[in-house]
Amino acid sequence: MNNWNLQPSCIWFTGLSGAGKSTVSTAVADRLRQGIASELELLDGDVVRTNLSKGLGFSRQDRDTNILRIGWVCQLLVKHHASVLTAAISPYRTTRSEVRAMVEATAGGGSFVEVFVNASVECCTARDVKGLYARAIRGEIKEFTGVSDPYQAPENPEIILDTEQETQQESVNKVLDYLKEYRA
Repeated sequence: MNNWNLQPSCIWFTGLSGAGKSTVSTAVADRLRQGIASELELLDGDVVRTNLSKGLGFSRQDRDTNILRIGWVCQLLVKHHASVLTAAISPYRTTRSEVRAMVEATAGGGSFVEVFVNASVECCTARDVKGLYARAIRGEIKEFTGVSDPYQAPENPEIILDTEQETQQESVNKVLDYLKEYRA
């Protein structure tokens, strides 16, 4: 796809660990970069946690702090006329709402597109090559989203991806079709 006219925006991928957030957001970013006229960044939750939020644990307060830090970076990028794709579990609705409000309040009214990458705990467990879900189910990992800590699915996301039923390409196309139609 060429000649994207993507307005400064934050496309926020949320879902359980292993649902496909990083895979789909990376593929979307690659496709957008083929014809985008504006700046585009990709923030992966694991990478951000390692570099920007090092030292935070997995309590609700620490998770919220991590997501709000990512949101602040997104707001800053949108403010400076860039678009950003973010792949982060971001388990709590209220925190995602705070990030949406931050981005939408930026100069120029940056847009926020919430993408729910939906996959069941069973599916994510089957995909988990590191065995984190199995360890969490056995009680070896505390505060694991979807097992011993809640994941609050979005109530009204702009896009829902069913990565259990859709191919990666179908999920990517869904996001691109939305962006093309609405020029996020």
